[in-house]
Amino acid sequence: MFRVTREIDFCYGHRLLNYEGKCRHLHGHNGRVLITVESAALDRRGMVLDFGDIKQVIQRWIDDHLDHRMILCRDDPVAKVLQEMGEPLFLMDENPTAENIARRIARHGVEQGLPVVEVRLWETPNCYATYSVDSAEAGSDSAAARSRR
Repeated sequence: MFRVTREIDFCYGHRLLNYEGKCRHLHGHNGRVLITVESAALDRRGMVLDFGDIKQVIQRWIDDHLDHRMILCRDDPVAKVLQEMGEPLFLMDENPTAENIARRIARHGVEQGLPVVEVRLWETPNCYATYSVDSAEAGSDSAAARSRR
């Protein structure tokens, strides 16, 4: 099995609901995300996937949806206030933990047909969360992408 990983940096803010620590307050992070894709076979160029393809799909989405935005749970009472102020937000159905953000990034890659197997989101230089895509979740989109190579 072959794997390649692309690293992408972005800045974001968030806060956690139902949390008693410091993260219950609005705060920011310099996030680093590692996106790993996998294939049993290499394409005609001898690649799992071009690093530029990962950048094109994932980094563009991160830049458009997560970078320099406040990532909040849709149920967060501050979301409405920030929306009224015209602040850039990304709303999630779940608490915007590093785990849930990593899963959202992975799902976007899979939805776009990339053979994503893992996303690791570094929230700080010392702390990260990893989301591994299972074969059922990868579904036919990733299988179809692999078969085109």
